[in-house]
Amino acid sequence: MAPPARVALPLILVAVLAVLVVVSVLVTALSGPGARPAEVLGVRGADISFTLQEEAAGTALSDGGQRRPVERILAARGANYVRLRVWVSPPAGYSDEKSALTLARRAHSAGLKIMLVPHYSDFWADPHAQEPPASWPRSDLAAMKRRIGDYTRDLVSRFAAQGTPVDMIQIGNEITNGILWPLGSVQAGTADEWARLADLLNSAIAGAREGAPGRHLPVVLHVDSGGDSGLSRYFFDSLIQAGVTSFDIIGLSYYPFWNGSLAALRANLDMLASRYHRGILIAETAYPQSLAAAKPGDWVNTPDQLPDGTALPATPAGQERFFAQLRQILSDVPDHRGLGFFVWEPAWLTVSPKPGEPMPAANLAMFDRDGTALPSLNAFAAIPAAASGAAPGAS
Repeated sequence: MAPPARVALPLILVAVLAVLVVVSVLVTALSGPGARPAEVLGVRGADISFTLQEEAAGTALSDGGQRRPVERILAARGANYVRLRVWVSPPAGYSDEKSALTLARRAHSAGLKIMLVPHYSDFWADPHAQEPPASWPRSDLAAMKRRIGDYTRDLVSRFAAQGTPVDMIQIGNEITNGILWPLGSVQAGTADEWARLADLLNSAIAGAREGAPGRHLPVVLHVDSGGDSGLSRYFFDSLIQAGVTSFDIIGLSYYPFWNGSLAALRANLDMLASRYHRGILIAETAYPQSLAAAKPGDWVNTPDQLPDGTALPATPAGQERFFAQLRQILSDVPDHRGLGFFVWEPAWLTVSPKPGEPMPAANLAMFDRDGTALPSLNAFAAIPAAASGAAPGAS
C-alpha cells in the first residue's frame, strides 16, 4: 500500500496548483484591462518651500485633531521626501538658501529625504522667465559655466555640512525653454542654442556631483510638459543630441488644468520610459478640492478646466481619487521606471506668490482653509488604498 500513497501526494499538489492558476486568471480578468496592484513608489513627497512664510502668517495645520507642522504630518502619512527650492537673492522672506537649510533640518529630523531645486535665478524660473541672478555674468558663457558649477557645488556641500545631505538634485526648474537667458535660451531651437544650454547644464551637473563626493547624487532634469509627448520628446532628443547624458531622472510638471488629461500623461510617461530608459518623476502636481470660494484669477475656478472632471470633480473625494489614479499610472510605467511624485505645496493657503499678488491656489491644498487635513493626504501612504473607479487614463 505504500507506493500508491507516494503517488497520491504529487497528484494532490498538481490539483492545488491548477486551482491556484484558475483563481489567478479570474482575479486578473476581474481586475479590468491594464490593472495591476499599485506598487510602493520610491518617491512620495511634497514641495514645502512656503512653510516658513505660512507659519509666520499664522497658518496652523492639524491632522486627526492634532496640530503639527507640515513635515511631521506628511511623514506620519507615509511621505518620504520633501522638495525645496532655492533662489539666489529673492524678495525678503522668500525661498533663499537660509530658509531651505532650515527646512532641510526640519525635514531630516522628521525622517524625510531631500530633493533640492536651485532655480539659478533671484525669483521664479519657468518656461516664461529664466532670468539670471543679478550678480551673475549675463553675456560671458565661460564665466557663466564656472559660476553655475561653483554655485551648485557649494550649495550641495553646505547641505551636507549641516548634516542634511541632498538625496536628489533637480538642475533648474521647468527648463523647457532653457536656463539663464539669454545665454542658455533655446527658444529659437538652433543647434548653437542647444550647445550653449548643454554646456551650462553639464557644468551644473558636474558641480552637483563635486559637492557630494563618494556617492552618486541622482540628477533630475525638469520640464513642464506632463501631458505633451511631442514637446517632451523634442526637448530630450535635442538635449541628449547636444551632449547632456549624465542625468538620471526625467522630471515633469503635471497639472491637469494646464497639462491635459490623465490619458495624455500616461501616454507621455510610457513614451519617455521606453525611449530614454531613465526614471520618471512627477516633480510638480496638484488638483483642486473645491471651487466654492474660487474667484477670477485663481488657477482653477471653473469645472471645465478639469479634463477628467466628470470622474474627478473638484471635491475632497475627487482630489483623493486623482492622486490614487496618478499613483496607479506611475506604477504602470514600463520597466518599473515610474519613480513617484511631488505634490506642489500641499499646505499653501495664504502666502502671495509674489509680493502684493493675490493668493491664487488655496483650493489646490491638501488642507482646507482652516488648516484641517483632507483625505488626499492618503496619497503619501506606502501602500495606498485602492482608487475608486477606473482611472480615466487607464489603457
